[in-house]
Amino acid sequence: MKLLEWYRQNRERTAAIFGLVDDDVFYDRPIPLRHPMAFYEGHIPNFSFLTLNARALGEPSIDASLERLFERGIDPATADDARRHERSDWPAREEVARFAALCDERVYQALAHSSIEDPEVPRLIRGQAVYTILEHEQMHQETLLYIVHQVDYARKRFIAAHHEDHLLGASELRSIAAGKATLGADRDEVAFGWDNEFEREAIDVPAFGMTTYPVTNGDWLRFVEAGGPVPFFWIERDGEWRLHAAFEELPLPLSWPVYVSHAEAEAYAAWAKMRLPTEAEYHRAAFGTPEGDERPYPWGTERPAVAHGNFGFARYDPEPVDAHPAGASAWGIYDLTGNGWEWTSTPFGPLRGFEPMVSYPQYSADFFDGKHYVMKGASPVTARELIRRSLRNWFYRDYPYMYAKFHCVAA
Repeated sequence: MKLLEWYRQNRERTAAIFGLVDDDVFYDRPIPLRHPMAFYEGHIPNFSFLTLNARALGEPSIDASLERLFERGIDPATADDARRHERSDWPAREEVARFAALCDERVYQALAHSSIEDPEVPRLIRGQAVYTILEHEQMHQETLLYIVHQVDYARKRFIAAHHEDHLLGASELRSIAAGKATLGADRDEVAFGWDNEFEREAIDVPAFGMTTYPVTNGDWLRFVEAGGPVPFFWIERDGEWRLHAAFEELPLPLSWPVYVSHAEAEAYAAWAKMRLPTEAEYHRAAFGTPEGDERPYPWGTERPAVAHGNFGFARYDPEPVDAHPAGASAWGIYDLTGNGWEWTSTPFGPLRGFEPMVSYPQYSADFFDGKHYVMKGASPVTARELIRRSLRNWFYRDYPYMYAKFHCVAA
């Protein structure tokens, strides 16, 4: 895909996401730990303009005040921390839209006419600034949908969807032989990667077992009945459990993966006398093979497609964990990519050879604090361009709003 068209498609999808909610939602904070949606409407195009036009190409400012206002989001640990970022003087939506349009026009002009790859300009080596803005927007599309999920149904559009739920076969503990797991990538082998993806690192992983399927709502229901916590997306109504899905409330689909925080996933694994996989164990289960080689994707070498998993905005909610046998790994493990990010037990930190990226130096380093945990794979609303073996996502251990599931492992 040409880079200008990729940017255009990103902007169209982002506009469609903003169009899902009523106008009066834009200054609310459906997720208290995040800015209101009005911030993101300005932030996404502003980040693109600042990263490519202003800092990489040296172009003049559009509006210095608005550029500062919309420069960076927040990641507070608690609601009290988030209150420090509250403000009542966000610009009117019309002003934000005008500013966003000016940013977009400058970015379009740069993509169409400027030299966006230059080995003599650090931010333009291999087009780093361009790929940064393209993937940055796709990441925000996912987090925007987390916010939309928390908007009252009466204040957003209804998106009709077909939902399936059925009985599952047993989730067995699949044996995974000892072998190497390769984390990260070499800078010379990929067109683009975020700084925390480098450099390639091979780790010896002892033999272990992993459950065939991620933990489902049905599995978790037994945990709740034994005294475990109720997941954030569950609702009890008239004595029955229901699911707060993206655009409607559903009878609890027992065959869907349960979305929980890292702390909750750890609690379940301990209750089940198992544990969460390390990042290296996830890699071994997802990309390793009994023959000893490694694949770019759990299913092989084919680029991600609908048959392989629930990702790429094909739907907004999960689906049964056995829905994509073509996406299973070489060990017969399902849903390692798609249907929800996969929690690992590994704190988010640098790989060997880490260097802050020139185009976004604070992207990863600010979160090497021992309080965020690595997630792998993809959710239903993860863009296909972000699905690669080396990509690493992360969240606080008690953050409940994202679409994250988990497999259990045992030695």
